[in-house]
Amino acid sequence: MRSMLQAGALAGLKVLDLSRVLAGPWSGQLLADLGADVVKVERPGAGDDTRAWGPPWLKDQLGAPTGESAYYLCANRNKRSVTIDLGQPEGRRLVRELAAQADVVIENFKVGGLRQYGLDYDSLKEVNPRLIYCSITGFGQDGPYAARAGYDFLIQGMGGLMSLTGQPDTVEGGGPVKVGVALTDVMTGLYATVAVLAALAHRQHSGAGQHIDLALLDVQIACLANQASNYLVGGVVPGRMGNAHPNIVPYQEFATADGYMIIAVGNDGQFANCCQVLGHPQWAADERYASNAQRVRHRQELAAGMHRVTVTRTTAEWIAAMEAAGVPCGPINTLDQVFADPQVRARGMRIELDHPLGGKVPLVANPIHLSASPVQYHSAPPALGAHTDEVLAEWLALDSGRLAALRAAKTI
Repeated sequence: MRSMLQAGALAGLKVLDLSRVLAGPWSGQLLADLGADVVKVERPGAGDDTRAWGPPWLKDQLGAPTGESAYYLCANRNKRSVTIDLGQPEGRRLVRELAAQADVVIENFKVGGLRQYGLDYDSLKEVNPRLIYCSITGFGQDGPYAARAGYDFLIQGMGGLMSLTGQPDTVEGGGPVKVGVALTDVMTGLYATVAVLAALAHRQHSGAGQHIDLALLDVQIACLANQASNYLVGGVVPGRMGNAHPNIVPYQEFATADGYMIIAVGNDGQFANCCQVLGHPQWAADERYASNAQRVRHRQELAAGMHRVTVTRTTAEWIAAMEAAGVPCGPINTLDQVFADPQVRARGMRIELDHPLGGKVPLVANPIHLSASPVQYHSAPPALGAHTDEVLAEWLALDSGRLAALRAAKTI
């Protein structure tokens, strides 16, 4: 039972998660990891879209696929699943009653999509003035694109990230490239969580809830960080540079005798040490390379000279030598190498939870380490509708007869 677990940082917080796919569920999972009671409302018979986004699927103890997709499993740990049909008036009434009991609602319907059900912020704040209502959309609640659907890939392009990712057009195979994970969705989920916590802090002294308006496009632009600042301050539109850094040199990948490594020099002292390891200490005194500003101006010739050296030894040999000299350096790991890495293992970044269909489900751990109220893993991502009766009984005090009637009407 949840009550028997150690209280997390957000213990007692009730979150109604009406979102699906990644950005909203990512925020809901983070809140759940921190101790909130997160109830995920899904469509009967179908559930979150990502439940069908396989293969791969979680396998049962006999090795047969269970129908639980790996994609769904990545963002729904520690939640409880309730299936309610919003197409039925009684279903909408149930969700409205759940929202009246909730501290937080997370949703990612199109702008105005929940108004027809009476589940928009203006409607719900009438029954729950303390409600924190977080809306996640592609483009926000206003502006000329507000009605458009937004997807991570699309936003990576529109928000400028793909103009910075990939090789230049002048290089063979050059062109815009998306990041290998739905990073805009993940970052939006993180911003959503920060916004929810800020709204909860505001409610502590004001007593009032509020509406959070989060747009994937806004988040993507905000996360351009130094690249956006470089443009706004310098007035020059940055282009794709492969793995090179616009402001620091050398800070990129280098070929070795058996693969690649990354050298990430952050100051002139590290550069001098790097030159020593490479067997060219004179580079540190060369006026073309003596300061980072000069190295940025002469990046191509410096990188070419370093490449001619780095291909002479293996990745492991270079990393050992660079680390001994205090030069930031590392391999480009595949995911099997990531989860086998001794540092990753020591930090416990792979966990396993009991799953009713699959025996054990492997998951990536939460990276937050709190000394007094640590993250806890009390349940695997839930099977569709697994907690419908439990939640409706706890939150709304519905008895078995009422639950049976709702199920007979296919409302739940």
